[in-house]
Amino acid sequence: MTMRSNSRVVSPTEFRPCCRATCLSSAVVLAICLLLADTLNAQTASKIVAHGLADPAAADRALAGNTPAYHALLEGRVEDAQNLLNATLAQNPIDATAHQLLCRVFYAQDAADAAISQCELAIASDPDSPRASRGQSNDRSHDPSNDQLWLGRAYGLKARHAGPLAGFTLARKVHSSFERAVELNPANVDALSDLGEYYIAAPFVVGGGMEKAQALTARMMPQFPTAAHRLLGRIAEANKNLAGAESEFKQAIAAQRSPEAHGSASEAWIDLAHFYQTHNRPDDALNAVKSALAADRTHGPVLVDAASILTAAHRAPDLAERCLRTYLASNAKTDAAPAFKVHLQLSRLLAARGDTVEAGKEAATAAALAPGFTRRDARTAQGL
Repeated sequence: MTMRSNSRVVSPTEFRPCCRATCLSSAVVLAICLLLADTLNAQTASKIVAHGLADPAAADRALAGNTPAYHALLEGRVEDAQNLLNATLAQNPIDATAHQLLCRVFYAQDAADAAISQCELAIASDPDSPRASRGQSNDRSHDPSNDQLWLGRAYGLKARHAGPLAGFTLARKVHSSFERAVELNPANVDALSDLGEYYIAAPFVVGGGMEKAQALTARMMPQFPTAAHRLLGRIAEANKNLAGAESEFKQAIAAQRSPEAHGSASEAWIDLAHFYQTHNRPDDALNAVKSALAADRTHGPVLVDAASILTAAHRAPDLAERCLRTYLASNAKTDAAPAFKVHLQLSRLLAARGDTVEAGKEAATAAALAPGFTRRDARTAQGL
């Protein structure tokens, strides 16, 4: 997954592996989908990637019952997670939580079709679905809203390699899944944010529109002011009102002082840093990244965002390396920034600086965590 663009247009696969501004995988791939359909220009597509899971841990608490597989996924041990989940599903084929986790395992490896299949099975296996009622009982704490959210993201991932007609169809599926996620859980801030990104990026013919985005931010503001201001910043940016966008991103930071704040101040600072980096203000981006790091208390995916912005802005490579190493050594890793992709990102950073020995070690670590993905990544790099 990618995140942020620099002053030039950045390929969805070259910039970052994940996270906040990834992890709107949904929005990232939606941008690609619409780009393929000639409804967005490349500059717009490079900007839609500035959002991800505001608080992955909060969204995942219901999944912790599947502890070994869940922790394997968060730590980036996707092959281990897949084996554990397959064993669980062999015992109970309608375990919705296991299917959702397996969807995320495949999603982390950019395996769109497999991710879609597992998310569809999670939805069909939900305790309230007709299919599940004919089988074994299921976990009533499971949130079906997140099944729809991840399904929308998986459809978006598939759009990376879709042609214009298929991309148009997939865009509609992304839209439908996000709206269904919000319908099922109106307090799912990740689904609200992804839907807002869709409205901003997509043309009216596939369900987008600035009026819809504005209405959604008004709905979000009382409960999720930081996320609402962030979307308002994206709306202003899309309308080429850069002063207004900067103001909204700063208000998102200020909103972190409110009791209703969701996410963290460090994430809000990262959004501002990305804005600066996108609009060729590298020194401002560096300062905002430093503020994000000063506010960071968890050493989670924000560090990967910070490293990606610094690399794209051609600033502080030593700090970028330190951010990646700190993340990989932390206990706050998530599939919003899959560890194997972060190891590959660190490998590329080290190789660019001429440290081929350490770069090789990082690549080998990534291969051990996700052998299937790294083999595909190597073939892609060779144009095979």
